[in-house]
Amino acid sequence: MSNCKRKILLAVDGSDQSFEAVRYVSQLFPPNRMEVILFHVMSKIPESFWDIEKNPAFRHQLAPVAAWATQQQTAIQEFMEKSKELLIDQGVQEESVSIRMQERQAGIARDIVREAQENYDAVVVGRWGVSKFKDLVWGSIAGKLVGHLVHVPLWVVGGTPQAGKVLLAMDASEEAMRIVDYVGAMLAGTDWEVTLFHVLRGFEFLSAGYEGNYVVNDMIVGGGGIKGEFQMAEEAMKGVFEEAIHRFEKAGLSPDRVSTRIVTGSASRAKAIVEEAKNAGYGTIALGRRGLSRVEEFFMGRISNKVVQLAKEMAVWVVS
Repeated sequence: MSNCKRKILLAVDGSDQSFEAVRYVSQLFPPNRMEVILFHVMSKIPESFWDIEKNPAFRHQLAPVAAWATQQQTAIQEFMEKSKELLIDQGVQEESVSIRMQERQAGIARDIVREAQENYDAVVVGRWGVSKFKDLVWGSIAGKLVGHLVHVPLWVVGGTPQAGKVLLAMDASEEAMRIVDYVGAMLAGTDWEVTLFHVLRGFEFLSAGYEGNYVVNDMIVGGGGIKGEFQMAEEAMKGVFEEAIHRFEKAGLSPDRVSTRIVTGSASRAKAIVEEAKNAGYGTIALGRRGLSRVEEFFMGRISNKVVQLAKEMAVWVVS
């Protein structure tokens, strides 16, 4: 498994943040184990003017828009060549880096999703775009991909995250083990540090002496027994962590590079995950979009979206 090439779709828009996404990918794996496709969806006219071509009243405005499109095409071609050069400078084989540009068809996000059908191990996008307006457009595209790219893991890169440390947020579900298998396969043979991280939620009123029944992590708990329930949950997660570490070792990650951590009493799982990553210097967060049940899957979807929103200076891997 460690000798398999990772096929990465890098969807870029020519922005500085897109280039940081390229830089991030270039640092991830041994360069001889990467195949990178630099992908760009070209609009003949700006996103905000997409319907002008169909409206005769605005056709006189198309000449400057056409000039804009020509400038953008030149700029993105230069960006692609610069990005390819960076990857090659990092040791990726030239034949393993390709450039693919196409005109917009169904829409930028939908076109990325369509391209992602071609057996990729990950789709990578930068968080922001080339301008404040483009930030809004490209940010919405990243959001759309989080919601709709369900068959391939999505990596959303913000800021200038450093490779080498990943915080893997997990629960006790089978889906969590699939995330472990994915991260293990992607990082096999590297010296990355991995922390398995679990959040046990709590509520302020529990510490105020509430004596009735309440719900914690989808379990009905009797008043006065919350500490015991937390301890039971922690013990249960130890077995999950042991299984995860075993899978990592089988994939080729040294157990010495894997640690575990449980946080209890947090009101927000998403905030707890991001705060842990910030405080401990993780450049990457990995988590899934599904959970123990359909109800949990709904909440896990919300958590992954929230983490992507909050982790503005990190890379977030949303694993299906």
